[in-house]
Amino acid sequence: MNDAALLKIIDDGIAAIGRGDAVAGRRAFEVVVASGKAAPQAWLFLAQACFMADDRPAAHKALDEVLTAGRANLDALVMRGELIARDGDDRAAVSWFEAAVRAAPAAGDLAPATAAALDHARAALAKASAKFDAHLRAVLAAAHVDPAATHPRFAEALAITTGAAQPYPQAPTNFFYPRLAAIPFHDPADFPWLGRVAAQWQAMRAEVEGVIAAETGLAPYVERPENRPSKEHSLLGDARWSAYHLWREGQPVAAAHAACPITVAAVASAPIPHIAGRSPMALFSILAGGTHIPPHNGMLNTRLIVHIPLIVPAGCSLRVGNEVRDVEAGVPLIFDDTIEHEAWNDSAEPRAILLFEVWRPELTLAERTALTAMYGAVDSY
Repeated sequence: MNDAALLKIIDDGIAAIGRGDAVAGRRAFEVVVASGKAAPQAWLFLAQACFMADDRPAAHKALDEVLTAGRANLDALVMRGELIARDGDDRAAVSWFEAAVRAAPAAGDLAPATAAALDHARAALAKASAKFDAHLRAVLAAAHVDPAATHPRFAEALAITTGAAQPYPQAPTNFFYPRLAAIPFHDPADFPWLGRVAAQWQAMRAEVEGVIAAETGLAPYVERPENRPSKEHSLLGDARWSAYHLWREGQPVAAAHAACPITVAAVASAPIPHIAGRSPMALFSILAGGTHIPPHNGMLNTRLIVHIPLIVPAGCSLRVGNEVRDVEAGVPLIFDDTIEHEAWNDSAEPRAILLFEVWRPELTLAERTALTAMYGAVDSY
């Protein structure tokens, strides 16, 4: 068979499949593959015709040829998932749909039919996830297991298992210290000193109100670094997220210490690091109404971040990992900022918090001493 005749058969087969004639489409592409000149796409069309006719063994055989030629063929991956789903094996089908979704970014621009197949795969994954979630919860309920009452981490693990949530590990941007628990929000009751600091929130609020009224000493929280390429950030140089530094790069800010003596004394009473050129780090974080701090990760996981909310209109919240907390005046939050986090002020008024860092409590004195020396060595390089 010459090439012209073969191309005519291919065109006829594609037209047949397009009008829903599975028999004619299959007949055409069986001739094409029998010629020994079939490209992977011809095998894919044959698989599609067999799929339309619900001849699953033949469709699988044709897909084997396609996937042997290229394991990232999106249409073939989705079609195999659909075939397996027809057989009632949801778990196996999910693996093929997931493979297609994972491979999609590397495929570049997609043909409309392929994009539609991927949309189908995503919808199938969502449906399978909901079905799996319902199954797990029904079995757990029969065993008298209440996920929420068992432990927050069990409930989160269940959500991650079913695809309703994703895992958020520690991901510090500068330094990772191993074997530290990745806990989004820590219990304030585990920090005996925190209650004493938070108890002074009304006096500290008066000090930050004075700072805001004076309109001096405020700077954008995210600033362009010197002699370094700027990282993309929607609030770079933006006064909607401002900072009033009490300590900066380990040095006290004299004007701030004079203006805010109660806040300074409260922070100094906490287990704050003292590292030349780096710590203490403490500031008032002021977020304008209607502003969102996008998801980001902190620099190092040897610390925890403390928030003492001082001026808090309604509609302020903080997400760390999979957990979202409302921000309430005087109610402290202590969290691991190397876990992805973001914040919202959905009101029309500014939100102000005291923000500072403390050592993680599980670090021994020897570790803190060694880390202080190491950070100093890094900064002096």
